Amino acid sequence: MPVPKRPFLAMWLLAGIMLLMSPFRPAQAQIPEKFENLKVLPKHISRDSLIQVMRAFSLQLGVRCTYCHVAEPKPAGAPANAPEKLIFKSDDKIQKRKARFMLQMVAKLNDKILPDLPERHDPRIVMRCVTCHRGSPLPQALDAVLTDIIDHHGIDSAVARYKELREDMESGRYDFSEWSVNELARTLAGNGKADAAIAMLEMNQGYNPTSADIDFMLGGLYLSKGDKDKAIAHYRAAMTKRPADTRSKHKLDSLGVAAASG
Repeated sequence: MPVPKRPFLAMWLLAGIMLLMSPFRPAQAQIPEKFENLKVLPKHISRDSLIQVMRAFSLQLGVRCTYCHVAEPKPAGAPANAPEKLIFKSDDKIQKRKARFMLQMVAKLNDKILPDLPERHDPRIVMRCVTCHRGSPLPQALDAVLTDIIDHHGIDSAVARYKELREDMESGRYDFSEWSVNELARTLAGNGKADAAIAMLEMNQGYNPTSADIDFMLGGLYLSKGDKDKAIAHYRAAMTKRPADTRSKHKLDSLGVAAASG
């Protein structure tokens, strides 16, 4: 594997230095003075620099050292909280092999592709793990996370997971804006999952009670399911929240009902 160019390495070292103010993982004490099996990072990288790079990986992906590194089996009778001894040179874990690939990908972006970007921003913006991962080992957007849960564990589990993730919304890992869930519902409906789309929108309405757009979308979904009464109720709610909502008025007109229930 080729060694990344100097600008990429310098970027990682800078990222590590910026993270020095927070304590590193317990595995720091295990890191040897000389390294084996370095295939992407420079073979003569200093111990301190390597620790800084590993810290950046750990914090930007929200993982521990054992995410990529193999741990030796604990001796019989060892306490459950005994520290694990890591085998840093081992390539047995797929996560470590993927990390090498990702390092090369980011290096290519920063050193070969982005320099040709027309009218590139100054100061230049460079790619790092956190650019996509934002504290998650798997850099998925919120809609992908919820869709996967709906497909494998059901609608209720997706609603519960959304609420759980939202409690940590200040971390910035996901987009919890109204439209992120509205668009998820639109995609679900387009894939024939109307019940899941309705559940997502009703959940979203709990956080955005004044949204006329959510009511309009719910009106359409209930109408597609043949529930005319609920469709009318949501179209009327949309017009109450946004009186100039011509879309909802046209829907109500087509259903032969007035905009107001009284």
